[in-house]
Amino acid sequence: MARRAARQLDRSSPLPLWAQLHGDLERRLGVGAFDTRFPSEHELVDDYQVSRHTVRDALRRLRQDGVVDSARGRGTWVRKPQIEQPLGALYSLFRSVEARGMEQHSIVRKLEPRTDATVAQRLQRAPSTEFVYLERLRLADGEPLALDHAWLPRSIAEPLLDTDFTHTGLYDELAVHAGTRLTGGRESIQAVVPTAAQRTILGIPAGTAAMAIERLGCLRDEPTEWRETLVRADRFRVLAQWSGQGYRMDVAGGPSPTG
Repeated sequence: MARRAARQLDRSSPLPLWAQLHGDLERRLGVGAFDTRFPSEHELVDDYQVSRHTVRDALRRLRQDGVVDSARGRGTWVRKPQIEQPLGALYSLFRSVEARGMEQHSIVRKLEPRTDATVAQRLQRAPSTEFVYLERLRLADGEPLALDHAWLPRSIAEPLLDTDFTHTGLYDELAVHAGTRLTGGRESIQAVVPTAAQRTILGIPAGTAAMAIERLGCLRDEPTEWRETLVRADRFRVLAQWSGQGYRMDVAGGPSPTG
């Protein structure tokens, strides 16, 4: 089979070959050439007829620019934009995705009334309490971002059972249809290794971590929402700001130091 023609770099230019290669890869990235797969070092050497050293210099600059990531045994891939969330705020993942200029879409896996004794205990309700349970696969620009599970008392959230959650936020719909907005709460975030089933749902390769987020939302100090969210760690990060008095960090299984 005939080898395809090499992509041309200007060897008479004072601009180094690695810089020309870097510029051409950026141009191709900008038009979506590598949305499904980024070429290997060997393929780039072959395509551009340059040395592996030249290719590695260009890729190193792309990594420094935050455009691509790479790992031994996994090659190089295009880095997806990260969703940033502030600590200490009752945020909406829907609004955060939209604020990044990305399209938010959800696949609703379950929306139904159900009882759950564990959730009832966490929300300080009777074991027989009925909840509105919403389970969604959250996507940003068509790529899986998070697997989200939320429980709200049916006595408050009954109108949400008829809501289309494919392109909206839970808190927005709660305000519109139930006339209620949560006023605060607490949240814990823990790095976890997702199961094989979770990796399949979120579309992440083996070896990629996830963040397990548990949220207790309150309405005027009354526990009202329990939420469990598994977020791709390669697409999500949290941001903390603190004053001169410091911020609080709780250590699992130990005391809660401040400093």
